Amino acid sequence: MTSSREKNEPRKLPMMPIRDMVIFPYMMTPFVVGRESSVRALEEALNGDRKIFLATQHDASIDEPKAKEIYQVGSVCNIVQSVKMPDGNIKVLVEGVERAKSMDVTDRDGFFVATVRMGKSNFEMTPAVEQLMQRVTSLFEQYVKLQQSLNYETIIASVKMDEASRLSDVIAANLQLGIEEKQELLSIFDPAARLARIADVLDIEIEKLDLDRNIQSRVKRQMERAQKEYYLNEKIKAIQKELGRGEKSEYDELRKKIEAAGMPKDVLDKAIQELKKLEAMPPMSAESTVSRNYIDWLLAVPWKKKSKETRSIDYAEKVLNEDHYGLEKIKERILEFLAVRQLVKNPKGSILCFVGPPGVGKTSLGMSIAKATGRKFVRLSLGGVRDEAEIRGHRRTYIGALPGQIIQHMKKAGTKNPVFLLDEVDKMASDFRGDPASALLEVLDPEQNTTFQDHYLDVDYDLSQVLFVATANVLHTIPAPLQDRMEILRLQGYTEQEKLEIARQYLVKKQRDQTGLTEKNVVIKDDAILEIIRNYTREAGVRNLERELGNLCRKVARKVVKNGAKHKEEITGANVAEFLGVPRYRESEVHEKSEVGLVTGLAWTEVGGSILTTEVQVLDGKGKLTITGQLGDVMQESAQAALSYIRGKAQALGLSREFYRNVDIHLHVPEGAIPKDGPSAGITMATALASALAKIPVRRDIAMTGEITLRGKVLPIGGLKEKLLAALRAGLFEAILPRANEKDLQEMPDNIKKHMKLHFVDQMDEVLALALESPLPTPVPPEAEVLTAVPQAEMTGNLSSRQ
Repeated sequence: MTSSREKNEPRKLPMMPIRDMVIFPYMMTPFVVGRESSVRALEEALNGDRKIFLATQHDASIDEPKAKEIYQVGSVCNIVQSVKMPDGNIKVLVEGVERAKSMDVTDRDGFFVATVRMGKSNFEMTPAVEQLMQRVTSLFEQYVKLQQSLNYETIIASVKMDEASRLSDVIAANLQLGIEEKQELLSIFDPAARLARIADVLDIEIEKLDLDRNIQSRVKRQMERAQKEYYLNEKIKAIQKELGRGEKSEYDELRKKIEAAGMPKDVLDKAIQELKKLEAMPPMSAESTVSRNYIDWLLAVPWKKKSKETRSIDYAEKVLNEDHYGLEKIKERILEFLAVRQLVKNPKGSILCFVGPPGVGKTSLGMSIAKATGRKFVRLSLGGVRDEAEIRGHRRTYIGALPGQIIQHMKKAGTKNPVFLLDEVDKMASDFRGDPASALLEVLDPEQNTTFQDHYLDVDYDLSQVLFVATANVLHTIPAPLQDRMEILRLQGYTEQEKLEIARQYLVKKQRDQTGLTEKNVVIKDDAILEIIRNYTREAGVRNLERELGNLCRKVARKVVKNGAKHKEEITGANVAEFLGVPRYRESEVHEKSEVGLVTGLAWTEVGGSILTTEVQVLDGKGKLTITGQLGDVMQESAQAALSYIRGKAQALGLSREFYRNVDIHLHVPEGAIPKDGPSAGITMATALASALAKIPVRRDIAMTGEITLRGKVLPIGGLKEKLLAALRAGLFEAILPRANEKDLQEMPDNIKKHMKLHFVDQMDEVLALALESPLPTPVPPEAEVLTAVPQAEMTGNLSSRQ
């Protein structure tokens, strides 16, 4: 492309600044003139050759712009027409002739005169320019189609021309652009460069218009969809009603299901009423979804479907014996329940609560009851539940409301008489969301649960035919009203012989099957099981025992994979350590020798019985008692009571009446990091104090448990079986117990009666006589006590009491 610029002499023309518009050559533009300076410039042009230089001012808000506040490039225009209006303003119609650039601007009699140089040139057309003109014309057609504010026919007709300069200016004048962008196009004198810039601008504007149109279409579709669906649904209803086919609608299907669900009359009436409300609602409304979910839940809950019970006592006894070893009292209670079911047609549901340490089979007993009675089984874990709505549900007014876990599990069971296991009922807590234990009161009361009301369903539901079974490790965390509604059945810890039988009959086979082994691959001897029980586990149940047997089987499985399917291992007590490593526990926890102030007590915990050592150290001091070992309030009170008893028996121990004024006593119960509480360590603490003060060792081979009073009476304690089993595990075969617990001996396992020597006592004097290695010293005569008391008082500085 080549072009040659003609020689243009500068020319002086009246200049008028204009606001909010850019005037391009070849365009006819009307506007109103009102400023005094603009009127004078217009009159000057009209008096001459009717040519005027129009340039856009930078800021449209300025009324009297200066020369530097006006763009240099503008258009030389012919004044086609001017009409003076009644308000003094002049309406002008101008035609752009050519773009020009002001070289100098002067002020003459109140208006601007600009020295301008024209931008006209002799432009040579080339194929490249022609192709660019075609592209710009095509883009402009697309732009006008998308830009709804432009008249397509008129605008397209105006751009059908062959001159590049004219085409570019006409298109630039019709683009919906800002003042600065239009001024930029006006400032490009070369037509080819101007066309290239317009092509770039059109590309950007078309992309913006496409995006805007897509967004508007999407919004419009979304707004119309709901209206369209509502309209069509209403139309379908009307057509079906007109054709008499309404009986096959979805609502009629729901009505049939409601009538066939077997609901009580009041529930049926509420369901029908809710269905009528649902029919009257728009299908897409939020209320419609809430009502539909509510009706679905009413239909999902079992109202009349029941499991056919197996009432054969012989079958139930067989199932219970196959699944569990021992637990005779529990099995007996379950068989009694089945016997009553045979004699009474509709007995009230029973609520059993199994209480015992972990691993004794509480949860699996619930499953066995379901199996023995032929009922469905559902389990709800209450550990950590703090929200009352978990039991009773949320009201339907809340977003995302659901029934409580009781109703949800009844739906899961599918029958109205399942075995419902409430696991870990002692682990519930309460906070600002309510108390779930209180919500369970209605569930577990046979007198009230015939009309259990869930907040979501808001109708009475009959739970009286459900067999509720609760499990817990301890009772003291369960509220008393809730305990009162349950029949408490205690599961004691297993003896060594019982653990051996459980492992032999159940656990070994179970772990062998789980690891893919057979009897030809591994044989576990009884002495190996006893070795694991004694030296690798310390528990009341058999969970850790099962875990260790599984560990054994996995190690054998590895060898079978490595050496072939015919590989066989025989595990005995002698080679258990090769598989399980060093024993975790010593065979005996008995002290190596009898010591002063060191006594072995027996304690009960949530995981069974344990050994509790008590130590006392007597130091020089001023009568301070220090108690350590994380002891609870009850245990600290027992220590105070034991010390008061010892002070009352000072003479019998060979001590002066005021012995405590000269000494500090430190009582410690290891292990210090474990919290301890309870009254049953009373006689243990009193024996340790008596031994330390009298300087007489306590027998190392005897254990004791019992509560003490200030007068030395020994009171009964609980958890006797677990405590004695702990003593046996520790290698202690002699124990001192409260005489009031002698009646519990009938329930003790035979191995305890056979291997342990039990001493039942009433008074603390009997305890000391049995526990101390030598008799107490001869009591100090009263006159000797008076003589020794004075120097002791003087030594401690307590002279005021003697003066």
